[in-house]
Amino acid sequence: MKKQLEKNRQKKKEDKAQRKQERKESGSSAEEIAYVDEFGNLTSTPPTQKQASRDEDKKN
Repeated sequence: MKKQLEKNRQKKKEDKAQRKQERKESGSSAEEIAYVDEFGNLTSTPPTQKQASRDEDKKN
């Protein structure tokens, strides 16, 4: 019983490490970034520097 539990734990650990490695190799994290424009819409392009400075001025 104890040996079986230990084998199961080891297998889960190896599977998790394999999935982590696959995610790391795929490099898809850059595709998951989304930005919000001044109208509240989601876009794939980052805001321009001009827009970012206007937002900072509004906060002050």
